[in-house]
Amino acid sequence: MRPIQIIVGSMLGGTEYVAEACEETLNELNFETQIYLNPSFKEVIQNTFDKNNAHKKSINETEKPLWILCTSTHGAGEYPDNIKTFINDLSNCEQDLSTLNFITIGLGDSNYDTFCKAANDVSTLLISLGCNQLTAVKTFDMSKDIDPEDLIQQWIRENKDLL
Repeated sequence: MRPIQIIVGSMLGGTEYVAEACEETLNELNFETQIYLNPSFKEVIQNTFDKNNAHKKSINETEKPLWILCTSTHGAGEYPDNIKTFINDLSNCEQDLSTLNFITIGLGDSNYDTFCKAANDVSTLLISLGCNQLTAVKTFDMSKDIDPEDLIQQWIRENKDLL
């Protein structure tokens, strides 16, 4: 199975818990995972593309590298501090990312008009770089979803065929 890179953008820690719940469930399903609580673009790229020549276009769909981006939105629709440098480096990336699949998980509060804006923005960025979005952004409304950790684990089990 392909390795999965879980990239986390979090200000207060709630998103970290959701990402760790993803990691736990994926490991139970026998996926190899790497989680980045302070993501370094260089490290993520290295771990993504150095394994199994994942940069080659001739690989089949189940071998293509997969990123799960799990991020909250901070302030007026901004990225959390710990992921800003990663996003900046990604924005300026010249590497071919067309073999990369991704899933985005957004946490936010629907009482704000910037609900899950960071998650939607990073998805748009990845698509603009030629990456393949496997499903619409999965969002959690922290004003309504009482236990997003359990909800994401259930969602992963129900959608494991996407992975």
